[in-house]
Amino acid sequence: MENILDQANAHASVKDLDFSPDGKFLASVGSGPCRIWDVSKSTSVASLTKENDEIFGYCRFAPINDENQVLYITTMRDQGGSISKWSTTTWRRIKSKRVVRDPICAFNISPNGKLLAIGTIEGDVLVVSSNNLQVQNVVKKAHLGLVTTLKFSEDSRALLSASLDSRVRVTIIKEEKKSGLSLWIVILVLLIAIAVYYAASNGILPLELNSILK
Repeated sequence: MENILDQANAHASVKDLDFSPDGKFLASVGSGPCRIWDVSKSTSVASLTKENDEIFGYCRFAPINDENQVLYITTMRDQGGSISKWSTTTWRRIKSKRVVRDPICAFNISPNGKLLAIGTIEGDVLVVSSNNLQVQNVVKKAHLGLVTTLKFSEDSRALLSASLDSRVRVTIIKEEKKSGLSLWIVILVLLIAIAVYYAASNGILPLELNSILK
């Protein structure tokens, strides 16, 4: 229970904290930039700066510790709530994307690292792909008040949300529809049919097959 990191003036106020999966880094979000701390050395190793009128909200490290380890931070601008993605090797911003019009008041990441969940002050719950930051599922008015907390199940197939309306809700996450393969099959069949028709019309096919088609 001894203090290993004690920074009295890290932020004027602290809103969120999160450890990296290996416990090496601690991210802190509050007033000003997001700060990254090396826990073993008790020192700040990076300061992630905001862009223009951004206000940082919540932070979460991806739970999978590999060479592609990233940090996600929610931000707020006049246009709405966004999610930014940061490299944990260079501590540079990789990507930012606006995902919702209303302010974000809750945030979490799934155990498999593939999904992000956000809750809004209007009671909406959204599930976002961590890869491309595209919204996958939206539950409008999941709660009557602002969302206070979010938690994924261990298999990342369900999302628990709680709110000031004194209700807890479990949302089953729908998988993305992968229709790309079936579309390509349809296109391939059409191209083959066109090619066969062209060959038959120009007498390129063998006589036996040509007579059958006719």
